Amino acid sequence: MRISAKVDYALRALVQIARAETGPVSAEDVAHAQQIPRNFLQAVLSDLRRAGFVASRRGQSGGWVLDRDAATISIADVIRATDGPLVSIHGIRAEDVQYDPSVAVLQWVWIAVRSSLREVLENVTIAQLVSGELPADVAARTSESGVWESR
Repeated sequence: MRISAKVDYALRALVQIARAETGPVSAEDVAHAQQIPRNFLQAVLSDLRRAGFVASRRGQSGGWVLDRDAATISIADVIRATDGPLVSIHGIRAEDVQYDPSVAVLQWVWIAVRSSLREVLENVTIAQLVSGELPADVAARTSESGVWESR
């Protein structure tokens, strides 16, 4: 699975905004703190606003705030809001792909991949990223033999 820069920036921005305890956070502050190009961040924040995750506040002390509880925003939600479905094949959802019968089993593989991704991505929230405490089953996956090695 490839995690786009847009998804990575969106998650980093949400964590930065969620950590703010003194009110709205300016896009400039988020961009500087997370080393995200400001113009790219503006596009990401626009996607997050359309998804209902953040809202902008105008004025001298304006900026960005969460528009939903951080515990209700999963990584999967953010991926879908910024990049679309978790798994697509040539831009088509896995359940809608049509294969020749000789390779139709591939559709089952893509559905299984999506299910596996959901097990992690739908169960990790922005609040958990802020606290640094992942769900036990997700954290356990990081201690399995060989998971930190690229293949």
